[in-house]
Amino acid sequence: MKSNDIKQDRLISMGSDIDVILEKLSPILQECFDDDGIIARPELQASDVEGWDSLAHVRLILYIERAFKIHFSASEVANFKNVGDLANAIRAKT
Repeated sequence: MKSNDIKQDRLISMGSDIDVILEKLSPILQECFDDDGIIARPELQASDVEGWDSLAHVRLILYIERAFKIHFSASEVANFKNVGDLANAIRAKT
C-alpha cells in the first residue's frame, strides 16, 4: 500500500469517527435544549440554537462528559467555537 493510500484511509477513518460522534451528539443536544429538531453538524454554533446560553453550555458539557466518559478542562471548553471543535475534542479523548 502506498503512503498516499494509507493517509487517505486514515482520513476516511477519521471522518467516519466524527460522523459517529455527531450521531451520538444529536440526541444529547436535543435533550439538553428540549428540541428534537437539533441535528449535530460541525458548523452548528451556540448562536444557532435557542436557549444555548452559558448555563446551558455548562449543562451540555456535563451531559457530553457523562455520555462519552471523558472530561474537559475549562480552557478546552472555552476554546470550542462550534460542534465540529467539540466533536474533534471528543475524538481526541476517546
